[in-house]
Amino acid sequence: MRRKGRGVTIDEVAALAGVSPMTVSRVMNNQGKVRDTTRERVMRAVRELDYTPNLAASSLAAAQHTRVALVYNNPSDAYLREILVGLLRVAARTSIQLVIDYWDSADTDTERKAARTMAGRVDGVILLPPVCESPAVVGEFVRAGIPVVAIAAGQGSLGISCVRIDDLRAGRELADYLVAQGHTRIGFIKGRADMRASALRYEGFQAALSAAGLALDTALVQQGDYTYRSGLKAGGRILAHKRPPTAIIASNDDMAAAVVSVAHRRGLDVPRDLAVVGFDDSSSAITVWPELTTIHQPIAAMANAAIDILLRTIRDKDGGTRALVDQVMPHRLVVRDSAAAPARRG
Repeated sequence: MRRKGRGVTIDEVAALAGVSPMTVSRVMNNQGKVRDTTRERVMRAVRELDYTPNLAASSLAAAQHTRVALVYNNPSDAYLREILVGLLRVAARTSIQLVIDYWDSADTDTERKAARTMAGRVDGVILLPPVCESPAVVGEFVRAGIPVVAIAAGQGSLGISCVRIDDLRAGRELADYLVAQGHTRIGFIKGRADMRASALRYEGFQAALSAAGLALDTALVQQGDYTYRSGLKAGGRILAHKRPPTAIIASNDDMAAAVVSVAHRRGLDVPRDLAVVGFDDSSSAITVWPELTTIHQPIAAMANAAIDILLRTIRDKDGGTRALVDQVMPHRLVVRDSAAAPARRG
């Protein structure tokens, strides 16, 4: 029997995929030229074995007395909690000093000054969206020569390294799953407008509808901001439509949990009258009834990878051109009780 979890080695992944360990490393770090068919075989093996690379261990020597800052401005408490737990575990294991700083919404000049101040007292920075997508913030750190890694940004950009999932593909998989169950009228709640990942999840949703030959009813698409309250408002507007959908996709679990609450208040049964799915697989997904079908992001592995990238960059004492990493981690659809075939076709 194959071992699962942290005990799985890169050699086992390589053996299952029929490639070399070096090829697995290239795929996991999104480096070098790898054929699409080979990349898919490797990712299937990663998912099957539930492989989580112990990336931080390789950079342990560089971690001593290293200060790494986490800067965030994310309204989802559940998602932030997952990120913090992952980073704190890695920080304890690598002996780095982790500085956590919340930046409230501010103007560009204020953000730039805050970044300039922080650059003078840390060795590396981890940014969460939407901060990581601010040219003013990123530009200040880059000019100061401070290594920066973004976690969960929509895509690698702005000249910094990034650890993420394929949000477009994940958004499409959620919609494909509902379409396969027989849903033809599906609502969608967007995430924050200033986050690229939000746009990619919506683009994936649109692509799935188009491939299935289903029309997009824009009245069933509402803007949210990743908070529970925004999910209540958006869910209420969608379900108040004269022809409500049989399913709703929310761009994160907090908003999906809010939609379930709205449905219950309206006397709807979830999932018989309304299927609801979320995104992230945060604690919100399992503290609501019924528990949410959602997309799982490997938060611990993403934190591990971000720390490793920072430590490897900090270890480079030459100060020359730094190789940027755009690491795409595997996600998976987690099926729970909040989604089922429609009782009647919409």
